[in-house]
Amino acid sequence: MGKSKQTGNHKSDKKKHIAKTWKTKRKTKDLDQIHSDMKPETANKLLHQEVDYDVTGCAQHYCLHCARYFVDMRSMKEHFKSKVHKRRLKQLREEPYTQAEAERAAGMGSYIPPKKVEVKTQPVEENMD
Repeated sequence: MGKSKQTGNHKSDKKKHIAKTWKTKRKTKDLDQIHSDMKPETANKLLHQEVDYDVTGCAQHYCLHCARYFVDMRSMKEHFKSKVHKRRLKQLREEPYTQAEAERAAGMGSYIPPKKVEVKTQPVEENMD
């Protein structure tokens, strides 16, 4: 029979950091990053992007709250009705965590509960089709 000629397969460079690959495979923007994207000047830039053929839907159909691109207007409208989008809106209602809040939690000040932020689904423009 003899020894197998295939050796060292489990130490391949491609598989070295497989745990990190799986953890970051579906990484999306954090809630504080989305809150900064929701500011009017940034939101306007994201919702009215130049045509980019490397991005899904040529970067014309973007959900601001979920940080996702869609193929067409119909799929984006269906996404707005989905449980995933509604869950994200609910998460975004709470004010983002700040350094001042972290210091208060560590005992450097009195506790102030986080404020609620009004979040609504972005308006959909029909002439984008």
